[in-house]
Amino acid sequence: MVDLDLQIKSIQDKLQQLLRLNSVLHKENQRLKKELEKAGSLNGEKEQLILSLQQKIDTLKLGAGNLNEEEKNALGKRIDVYLKEIDKCLALLNT
Repeated sequence: MVDLDLQIKSIQDKLQQLLRLNSVLHKENQRLKKELEKAGSLNGEKEQLILSLQQKIDTLKLGAGNLNEEEKNALGKRIDVYLKEIDKCLALLNT
């Protein structure tokens, strides 16, 4: 009977240890989720900044007339992408 009591006590101790570890891991998981969300938000902001700066560079190059053939083609492709996005937005507004 004493042996059974020791086993039950051992199981209870291990269960308490697992519960504490679970709580610690849960808190760490929540912290990491918040950190990931913040990093994702910051990444989105940086991507928008890069896009904005790239547009400004293109505008300056276009205004100066210093575009080579490759840059003209790349700019034309980007303009086509913008036009497609505008068309999609207009289509959504008209539905």
